[in-house]
Amino acid sequence: MSYGTTFPAWRAAAGEDWPAYTRHAFVEGLRDGTLPRDAFLHYLVQDYIFLIHFGRAWALSVTKADTVDEMRLAAGTVNALINDEIALHIQTCARAGLSEKALQRADERPENLAYTRYVLDAGHSGDLLDLLAALAPCVMGYGEIGARLAAEKTADTYAEWIATYASDDYQQVCTDVGALIDGAVARRLGDAPQTAPRWPALCHRFRTATRLEVGFWNMGLIP
Repeated sequence: MSYGTTFPAWRAAAGEDWPAYTRHAFVEGLRDGTLPRDAFLHYLVQDYIFLIHFGRAWALSVTKADTVDEMRLAAGTVNALINDEIALHIQTCARAGLSEKALQRADERPENLAYTRYVLDAGHSGDLLDLLAALAPCVMGYGEIGARLAAEKTADTYAEWIATYASDDYQQVCTDVGALIDGAVARRLGDAPQTAPRWPALCHRFRTATRLEVGFWNMGLIP
């Protein structure tokens, strides 16, 4: 999946951290159905908390935007997070006997704290580009994972989760976010962004968020 031109460049700059994230043992357990159910539910509870903070970070991107088009794309992503992804978590956990109130009462794991606060700090201390570089690994990574697992899965145990991120709706979110990033980069760094002084710092932000994604999967394996 390319999702524009900036994302592939950031993904390449992340080096081995990217496959460590997108082909993590947790992900492969979703693919072949070997991931323990307790680990999956533990992950969903933490991801519910994560998505709340992630929604706040995307809402912050609306205030960091310079144009109405940027605001519109950022607001659309907030809507997808709050009304689609979170709803899936609530439904899946409810079938396992975990109510939304139980999700709201759950303790936030340190790995979750580290990741979400890093992203929010990127937005509060930097501009839209800093925030998008920290947000992109989650949005695009899940789109890439979902599309691959839909094609390669060998079991249907986690078919619903896979279908969510492989769906046309989610893939469109990734395409829209890729367009948002490309436009924001061109507007602020010009036609040759990789030669701009800020480029290495943006790559570093993306790579750091990718490493935090790896930590999140590690946490998911330990109920």
